[in-house]
Amino acid sequence: MNIIRQTVLEFKVESTQEQLTAHGGLALLAEYHHGMGLRQLSDRHLPGPGSNRGYAPSTFVESLVLMLQAGGQTLEDLRELEQEAALMKLLGQEEIPDPDTVGDWLRRMGDPQTDQAGLHGLGQLRDLLNQRLLRHDGITEYTLDADAMQIEAEKQEAHRTYHGVKGYMPVLGFLFETPICLLEEFREGNVPPGAGQLGFYRQCQARLPSGKRIAYYRADSASYQADLINALEADGVYWAITGDQDQAAKEAIRKIPQADWEEPTLGCGYEIAETVHTMARTHQAFRLIVKRELRRQPDLFAEDRYFYHAVASNWPSEQKSALQVLQWHDQRGQAENFLKELKGGLGLDRMPCGLGFANAVFFRIGLIAYNLFLGFKRLACPESWWHHTIATFRWKLIQLAGRIVYHAGQVILKLALDAEKLLLFRSIRQRCYQLAVAT
Repeated sequence: MNIIRQTVLEFKVESTQEQLTAHGGLALLAEYHHGMGLRQLSDRHLPGPGSNRGYAPSTFVESLVLMLQAGGQTLEDLRELEQEAALMKLLGQEEIPDPDTVGDWLRRMGDPQTDQAGLHGLGQLRDLLNQRLLRHDGITEYTLDADAMQIEAEKQEAHRTYHGVKGYMPVLGFLFETPICLLEEFREGNVPPGAGQLGFYRQCQARLPSGKRIAYYRADSASYQADLINALEADGVYWAITGDQDQAAKEAIRKIPQADWEEPTLGCGYEIAETVHTMARTHQAFRLIVKRELRRQPDLFAEDRYFYHAVASNWPSEQKSALQVLQWHDQRGQAENFLKELKGGLGLDRMPCGLGFANAVFFRIGLIAYNLFLGFKRLACPESWWHHTIATFRWKLIQLAGRIVYHAGQVILKLALDAEKLLLFRSIRQRCYQLAVAT
């Protein structure tokens, strides 16, 4: 009897009860998390369960962190971790809450009626993990890049951003050199990006370990505020901020002599010049460095035939030329890559809940997952791996087939990898142990 083929390739698919995993490399990240104290700190600083039968706070935090790092983007993706029962048992994470339970927990942790005790606890968790990470990086002076991140969300209580999009607009402070997110402030979409910039800087400043400081600051025009600039000056911070082209700035630009405009490189297509400027409430004058470029198409309503881009800065001209200040300020564009990693790499461009305060909890856990990954990459992995995104890590290190074997009182994770990658695995595990001992 001839069997009619119904597949392109001749093989069968069957299920098995063997102790298998498709994410063997996730064990390395979990080992790093344990070494940094994620479980203990979560249970110490977050509100406990309401009954003896409830899950510990660390069960929720660890499940969400591992899910996001493994590539999950919605609460439903927690079910994929449930399918990794053998691996989760190996990691001491035998219980994975179902999506509805996690959603309820997110709402409880962010509930304003409990003063958002869970969200504040996660803030303490984030700060302690960041301090443990920063103590190992060998850096004493950092560049703070402040930026806002738009999250589109057709949610119950979401408001429209200044771009006209309904959603949220969290503000984030990245340390360029590491590049962890030191602080995030989850905001509704209708909160102006310029609101609370001085307070945000102060909060970032307070979160660095002893002996470390913010020595440099970069931001867009949302930070072009006299109070913030005065504080940066008082703290001895070198800064560069996109200038707000208000009437006073436009007048200062108009007064720049024509002879001062120069192309930094012949034929580059733009010119730069600078002047000294001040704001009504700034204590000191500063450099206003301006880049101008001819409009490609005539504009009947434009007052000038040039486009202007202004950067305010206190960098001394002896240390940085006008062009060097612009180039240094442009490096804050790297923060856009950090945001891409948060959005595309960890799925934080979508929020799971209908309530903003619940999404604030989820977003903070996402930031913790991001920072833990950065710490793992920079502290536990070889330097040649530092430039890899989390998507590359998943492809090369996390998504590895394996089998869990229990033999003679030992637990063995057998992975499908070559000798070189096996050595890499073992060296990462040793480094995780050294970090755990040092912590």
